[in-house]
Amino acid sequence: MGRRRQEPRVLEEREELDERVLDITRVAKVIKGGRRFAFRTVVIVGDNRGRVGVGVGKARGVPDAIRKGSERARRNMVKIPLVGTTIAHPVEAKYGGAVVMLRPASPGTGVIAGGAVRAVVEAAGIRDILTKSKGSSNMLNVARATWLGLQQLLDVEELAQMRGKDPQEVLPFWMRERKRGR
Repeated sequence: MGRRRQEPRVLEEREELDERVLDITRVAKVIKGGRRFAFRTVVIVGDNRGRVGVGVGKARGVPDAIRKGSERARRNMVKIPLVGTTIAHPVEAKYGGAVVMLRPASPGTGVIAGGAVRAVVEAAGIRDILTKSKGSSNMLNVARATWLGLQQLLDVEELAQMRGKDPQEVLPFWMRERKRGR
């Protein structure tokens, strides 16, 4: 009697990602016979540990548009340098007419942000941050401006090296070690 060959089981290990549908908009393409309607979705995907992506999906149906946006967001994920539960330094980014300002905040502050900015920073895993959104309130442009701002962030060691300082001096003031004798 022959033994059945057992094939190795391949467990598809998918990391747990935080996926948020930020915006669903109906868009129209004008064609010869009138208008053809479709849906544009803005999807934010993050792992809550310093990686986040923004994706846009367009399709005739909402589920297809969400799926496409999610796939694009996963493909566009970038790593963000975090310092504890916040960011290392203030940054300002612009995309289209939207301008977003991001500033580090002390532990316990929480996420002081609205709408698109909140979704992006929370998906990235930032727990304490101060933000301000100026200019356009278009959800897509605000999300992309936030994403660009997060990409501009530098690691504490990189920032210290650029400025010719000790990494302890570059940290936000509440994270610095106090010097003795003062």
